[in-house]
Amino acid sequence: MKLHELRPNRGAKRNRKRVGRGIAAGQGKTAGRGTKGQGARSGGGTRLYHQGGNLPFFRRLPFKRGFTPLNRVEYNEVNLERLADFPANSEITPEVLAEKGILSEPKNPVVILGRGEVSVPLKVKAHRVSKSARAKIEAAGGSVEILAS
Repeated sequence: MKLHELRPNRGAKRNRKRVGRGIAAGQGKTAGRGTKGQGARSGGGTRLYHQGGNLPFFRRLPFKRGFTPLNRVEYNEVNLERLADFPANSEITPEVLAEKGILSEPKNPVVILGRGEVSVPLKVKAHRVSKSARAKIEAAGGSVEILAS
């Protein structure tokens, strides 16, 4: 195959429809605009979002204030009461929590919160840990390591 032999696929290119060029062309006289009315006039037609007397769609929607920040970080929140079932000296990482089905969205970072009690020492690795959760884990003889996000 040579460069001069390249052709578009059959049916990929179509000639444009030339309207208003006489009856023999198939789109003569009214040129596909019908007879009379708003759509037949030059410059005629309705503005964008016009819905013919109905309340426009964007006005039917509830008025919503504010915006969603683009760089917001959503955390998986895990309370200490969910960690109470783990055996002593076990290492708790986001991967382990995802395996147990504790995380709602495994790709998001994990934050450990302080609701509940921990009675056994645990090695906790998370992206964020609240002060109360850290105090309770270390009081039980465990350790806390912060992971890079």
